[in-house]
Amino acid sequence: MIFSGDNLEVLRHLQNVYTNSVDVIYIDPPYNTGNDGFVYPDKFEYDDQTLKDMFGMNDEELIKLKSIQDKSTHSAWLTFMYPRLYLANKLLKESGVMFISIDDNEQANLKLLMDEIFGENAFIDTLMVEMSNTGGMKVSAAKEGSIAKNGEYILIYSKNVDLVERQPLYDFIPGFDTHYSIFLKNDSHDVVNLVDVLNENAEVKAEMTRLTNNSNRFSLREFARQFDKSEVLKEFAIENRRNIVRERTEIPIISPDIKRELIEGKWMVYETEEREYFIGIKNDRIVQYATLENNYNHSDDFNSVYGRTVIRGDYWKGFWRDMGNISKEDNVEYKNGKKPIRLIKQLIKWSGIKDGIVMDFFAGSGTTGAAVLYDNHERNLNNSFILVQLPEDLEKRLEESTGTAKNDIKKLIKMLEESGRRPMLDELTKERISRAINNLEVKNIGYKHYSVTQPNQLTLKDIESFDIDSGLFIDSRGQFVNIGESGFDDMITPFSSEKLNVIGNADGQDTILTTWKISDGYLLNAKTEELQIDQYIGFLVDDTRLYLINEGWNASHTKEIVNLLGQNKISIQTIVLYGYSFSLESIRELEIALKQLDNKINLIKRY
Repeated sequence: MIFSGDNLEVLRHLQNVYTNSVDVIYIDPPYNTGNDGFVYPDKFEYDDQTLKDMFGMNDEELIKLKSIQDKSTHSAWLTFMYPRLYLANKLLKESGVMFISIDDNEQANLKLLMDEIFGENAFIDTLMVEMSNTGGMKVSAAKEGSIAKNGEYILIYSKNVDLVERQPLYDFIPGFDTHYSIFLKNDSHDVVNLVDVLNENAEVKAEMTRLTNNSNRFSLREFARQFDKSEVLKEFAIENRRNIVRERTEIPIISPDIKRELIEGKWMVYETEEREYFIGIKNDRIVQYATLENNYNHSDDFNSVYGRTVIRGDYWKGFWRDMGNISKEDNVEYKNGKKPIRLIKQLIKWSGIKDGIVMDFFAGSGTTGAAVLYDNHERNLNNSFILVQLPEDLEKRLEESTGTAKNDIKKLIKMLEESGRRPMLDELTKERISRAINNLEVKNIGYKHYSVTQPNQLTLKDIESFDIDSGLFIDSRGQFVNIGESGFDDMITPFSSEKLNVIGNADGQDTILTTWKISDGYLLNAKTEELQIDQYIGFLVDDTRLYLINEGWNASHTKEIVNLLGQNKISIQTIVLYGYSFSLESIRELEIALKQLDNKINLIKRY
């Protein structure tokens, strides 16, 4: 799903539905560099009670929120981030993980902010990601003593670290580890020196002769020196990775009966419920043989290979290679904070989710959504995404930009125009996801797009009073408003995409139904079916709630719905009707008829 709208407003709506439901939240917020073109709020535009109602805060939490504004010169950025992170915490699962990309300008402040919201125990680690190397202009500055900035940070938090099903990532290591100097023969179960096996292998010996110009016997050290130069040597190691071993002193608990079966110079397989061990005996001491296979994995480097690897720590190197190729990812040239697909894919992989939700509420060019799509395809997963992006006017940004930034935005606008899209940042998000789907060439993949916006149409709840002298209504802000000659006659059409001035082909009925589903706590993909009631169309959601929005309801429809309920053809708990579409007489008839049923049905009227 993609949401167009201010992320704070979208998060407020989504908490009705997705509280404690999101598995991964990745955000790459606008950095507080002073030249990123982003305007941060310097105060809250809501009174205290509104803020408490919006976020579900208590008095103490509200005081903390408002106190941030006066802490430092960074207060505007912190004030901007606090409510968004506060709501993100509510959305995140107990087993979920939150990743936040940041540079060193706000890293320390962000850490304190996250500790305040999530708690210090929720902190997992800070990754250092190598996003550039010391090249170009950085070289000259470095020679003069400056320290080149090659990395950015990713802070990792989780509500319950123990519930996160973390998966290791692997980095490739060149060469051959000579500690693995033993070979276990399969046929005889003999334990022999690896170097003897190598010298007896005709193909390996011929390759070593070619590499060293020497036909004599070679050492294991020489084999290791030549290892990276030869596919033959690498292939031998891969094919025999279960037989090439080293001794380990750590051994499982083994019964005396098993120990008596061991013979010096021989090996055997010992199995437990958890795993299998290769064991032997040496000088009356049990030894374990750790296989080379344990260190061989498909690496997660820029160029993934199968070979010798090490588990990656908190330094994620090599992503400067991805940055050099980033403009080619889905052919979307957007350099303002764009992150590599591989980085997001590997964060998702590390988190261990398989059928979950990945959310990004600073979606930008949509990298997170594209990463989910590609990762699903490559690893046969079924994760979904929620992206939120402000519909920022790129033409306005173009007017305010200079230098290379201006040229980049021009290219972006041209790309969107060629794709038949308006020059808006959320349109870039949608275009990116569409291109990723096309690249996959897989059927039945798509996304839904929602816009969160304020309607222009006045509703009854906006009316405070009526001024007799002017003949005008007064709204909740104390402003005089003229509802026009039609009054509230048509209260469906004004909520269509066209009338709301948002992209899409939704009619007013679609908008009202979707808005109600979210406010009532239903997932946006909740089962929704049309229910025909004597030629009138209602909407049945999750077989529990019936929404009546359209006009045209009369006594025959009341009779039909009562029959359906009385005969148990439908079983619902609540009926919600759109008051503008119903006469007072129809509402009263429906109320009376529902009270006659054995099962209590809640009737909710909305305006």
